[in-house]
Amino acid sequence: MARLITLLLLYRNGYEVGRYISLERVIEQTKESYYDTLQKSSQGWHKGKHDALSWIEYALSTILAAYKEFESRFTRVSAGRGSKIDIVMNAIDSYIDFVISDLEKACPAVSRDMLRHILKKKKEGKVISLGQGRFARWRKVK
Repeated sequence: MARLITLLLLYRNGYEVGRYISLERVIEQTKESYYDTLQKSSQGWHKGKHDALSWIEYALSTILAAYKEFESRFTRVSAGRGSKIDIVMNAIDSYIDFVISDLEKACPAVSRDMLRHILKKKKEGKVISLGQGRFARWRKVK
């Protein structure tokens, strides 16, 4: 319940990153730190001697991580300038190696056939194929 209230308070104060990036997922990825911080900040609560600073630092770092992820996603999409080739190449830059389904998730506006076409054309010097067929992996060339 506290997480939902936190999200509501963020929305009401103009911090809308929770609409685009799941804060629950960000917390889940750091759940050990979440529980450690929760325990640390609540020690002495019944006596009025608790220190909420560690909790505030954790909450702010979670929000910051969500904004960084949002910025990363937005930069990949907006840097494409509308060109499907640019969008795909920006998505490839975010991977070391990948399969076509990874690119499909990163570039939902680009068809699988167009992805294959771009990979074949841009293959020279940009990416290499590590196999053949449906589950072939591709690797970005440095």
